[in-house]
Amino acid sequence: MDIFMILSLIGGLVLFLYGMDLMGDSLKKLAGGRLESILARLTSTRFKGFLLGFIVTAVIQSSSATTVMLVGFVNSGIMKLGQTISIIMGANIGTTVTAWLLSTAEIGEGAALVMKLFKPDTFTPILAGVGFLMIATSKDDKNKNTGSIFLGFAILMFGMNMMSDAVSGLRDNKSFIALLTMFSNPVLGILVGTVFTAIIQSSSASVGVLQALALSCAIPYSSAIPVILGMNIGTTITPIISSISGNTESKRVAFTCLYIKMIGVIVVSVAFYLITSFVGFAFMPENITATEIAVVHTLFNIFSTIILFPFCTAIEKLALKTIKSKKEEKEADVFAALDERFLDMPSFAVEKCHELVGDMANIANEAFVKATSLFDKFDSATFAEVEELESRIDKYEDKTSSYLVKIAGKHMSKTDSKQVTELLHCIGDIERISDHALNIAEAAKEIHDKEITFSEKATADISVITNAVSEILNLAISSLVNGDLASAKSVEPLEQVIDQLKRKIKNGHISRLRQGDCTMELGFVLSDLLTNYERISDHCSNIAVCFLELANDSFETHEYLSHIKSGEEGDFSEMFDAFNEKYYIEEAN
Repeated sequence: MDIFMILSLIGGLVLFLYGMDLMGDSLKKLAGGRLESILARLTSTRFKGFLLGFIVTAVIQSSSATTVMLVGFVNSGIMKLGQTISIIMGANIGTTVTAWLLSTAEIGEGAALVMKLFKPDTFTPILAGVGFLMIATSKDDKNKNTGSIFLGFAILMFGMNMMSDAVSGLRDNKSFIALLTMFSNPVLGILVGTVFTAIIQSSSASVGVLQALALSCAIPYSSAIPVILGMNIGTTITPIISSISGNTESKRVAFTCLYIKMIGVIVVSVAFYLITSFVGFAFMPENITATEIAVVHTLFNIFSTIILFPFCTAIEKLALKTIKSKKEEKEADVFAALDERFLDMPSFAVEKCHELVGDMANIANEAFVKATSLFDKFDSATFAEVEELESRIDKYEDKTSSYLVKIAGKHMSKTDSKQVTELLHCIGDIERISDHALNIAEAAKEIHDKEITFSEKATADISVITNAVSEILNLAISSLVNGDLASAKSVEPLEQVIDQLKRKIKNGHISRLRQGDCTMELGFVLSDLLTNYERISDHCSNIAVCFLELANDSFETHEYLSHIKSGEEGDFSEMFDAFNEKYYIEEAN
């Protein structure tokens, strides 16, 4: 083998791996968050879990990707260890689909016309052309992702053919044949297959490389079988690496993957070679084909699953004994859902961020409720709770915003991209709402410490605007968390009423000040309180308008506000009048 053959082999391997990666990523994007959501919500039987693992892995073409998902789900508390075992077994069989697709490269010249249509030399150029046109001409994300799948598969097959051509000269090379014969030793063959697959981190890819070699070189069954067995062990390196930074449960998932593969290889290989030693299979010295490699790969995973499926509970106990819980296990981290592993699944990652932003909004609402309760009866413990809630919101903002920025750097659908933009805008507004809630609590503390007493009229007016702000906050949160369009449309009319209430209350204070019924000191406290109320309603408006604009595939906030305030939005006036009547206070003389 000269330098040019080596370069061609390396180039083919790179194209093969890139094509597989492009195809898998595009399949995940095309599916959006659906595949991940199905996995995350799995609570049914083991058989259904097995089918789910098989289907998902067959779609995304990687058992490693599926197991990494599971590591992330368990790490974030979405799934339990026991739920993952049957899914892993299904994924082991699902990953063999790739080998069957690659085996079509073996269709010969003498095949019938219909069969020749399935030969890569026939359909790969067509797929590449169609894929490129879909990517270049379509504006729809689904069509672009479909085109990327076609193009990825074409690149994958081209890389495989390139590898096959690069090693074709080795067919009659005595040194190479001698090297392959060394792998007939089961232990050595399994070790080589394990190491090679651990390096490229994909059993589908390593089996594909072996199939490419089989197309051009004479590889006997005796060498191929142990290498294939080792390749199944090597693929577990990906979830193991993924679990290093995870919690105890995620490490158990990774070891479960390892145990399933290792036990399967040990049981199947011992049984197979024992039978071989007594019976002596005639096919062992014969050369294996690409299709037969797919058969061996599939049969191993089927037999292994049949043997181990009844022992799911025992495998779980083995993982529990291997990775023992710490004596003082910390409470589940609320930010565990922001797992780095989910960044390769943007739709699911965005969904987790949306849930956290919803939690963040509810915490801000809780801070507001506690802060306003201090006007009726000041309590130091409640004031401290408001401070703690505001501090917690700051942590949410920091963690979630940073994670969303990371997601924004990934390739994702237009819908996901819009949602990331919406969440980043909303996080800032929610954080400011919590700041204003703390300001309100501090105003209540000042009133308590200075023993300030508002007049009966001022107290009644403050109660009215407090209720109005409480409602607008609930409406904004409902639009954000539940995607409630009706609630979102109700926010802006109520925000206008709150602005009007602020003006009326201020005018009322000035009137009482002139009459000597109020003091300047009370005025400063009241002004600060009203300003915080108004700012909260403004931020609620931002959240609702953001949701409405994104729902209309636009992000022109000022244009939208001008539109509804001009009276072009028919419902606005009716809602404004209803809120104005509900939160009515008399104008000062």
